[in-house]
Amino acid sequence: MSILVTGSTGTVGAQVLAHLQTRNADVRALTRSPETAQLPAGVTAVGGDLADPDSVRAALEGVSTLFVLAPNVADELTQAMLTLTVAHEAGIKGIVYLSVFGGDAYADVPHFAGKYTVERMIEALDLPATVLRPAYFIQNDLRQKDGLLKAGIYASPIGAKGVSMVDIRDIGEAAAIELVRRERAPSPLGRETYALVGPDSLTGEGIATIWSEALGRAIRYGGDDLVTMEQRMKTMLPAWHALDLRLMFSRYQAEGAVATADDLARLTKLLGRAPRSYPAFARDAAAQWTKG
Repeated sequence: MSILVTGSTGTVGAQVLAHLQTRNADVRALTRSPETAQLPAGVTAVGGDLADPDSVRAALEGVSTLFVLAPNVADELTQAMLTLTVAHEAGIKGIVYLSVFGGDAYADVPHFAGKYTVERMIEALDLPATVLRPAYFIQNDLRQKDGLLKAGIYASPIGAKGVSMVDIRDIGEAAAIELVRRERAPSPLGRETYALVGPDSLTGEGIATIWSEALGRAIRYGGDDLVTMEQRMKTMLPAWHALDLRLMFSRYQAEGAVATADDLARLTKLLGRAPRSYPAFARDAAAQWTKG
C-alpha cells in the first residue's frame, strides 16, 4: 500500500515529499499536472484535484495513508471536508491533516476557522488522524528580502505580542514521521494533535534586531499598519485573501500566537531534536543573499 500526499507541489508538500524520500516508503503525489510535475526520485505522480471528489476517489486506489493539505482558496473548507469524506468511505487507515496553530481561538479569521471546522469533523467521525497545527511559516519572511536589503525595513506587521514561527522543514519532517508511523502500523492508530512551532516568541521589533545582526546593518520594524498591508496584498492576491491575511495579523497584534512549554516539548520529542530557530534561518538567508 502507499502514502498519498496532496498539495504535493507547494511549499509544504515539497518538504513532506523530501522527508518521506529518506524513509523507504511507497509515495504518491496528487497533482493537477502529473505530466509536468517536478517530484523527487521514486515518487509517483497521480492526477487529481481536491475540488473533484471523483478524481480523489480514483487517486486513493491502493492508498492506505493520506496527507491532507487543502489549498488556500475560497472553498478550502469544502475541499478539505469532501476529501476526508472520500478517504473515510475508502477506509483509509491513517490520515495526517495540516491545520493551523490558533485555529480554535481565531474564530473571525476565515482560513483559521475553516481548518478548525475540519478538526471538528475529524473528531466527530473519529478518523484515525494526526492533526498538525503549524504556526506562521518562518520562510514567509523570505519575501521581505527587498525591503530588508534595499530599505532596511522588516515590514511584516506581526506586532509586539509574540509569534512562535515554525520552519517549513520541521513541518515536512513532522508530517513524514507521522505518515510513516501510521502507514507501518498494523491497524489504525488513535488521534494525535501537535503544535508545529518554533522556540522563539517573535515580535516585529525583535525580528528587526535579528536581521540587524544577521545582515550587519541597521534594520527597523515597519510598524503595525494593517490597512496599508491589505492594500499592498491586493496587488498580488485576490481581495478575499488579502482581507483574510489582514484579519490574521490583527489577531497576532492583539493576542499573539505563542507556543507553550508543552507544545515545544511534544514537538521536540516527535522530531528527536529541538525545532529550528528564527535566528538560524536569518543567518542562513543572509549568507545566501550575500553569495547571490
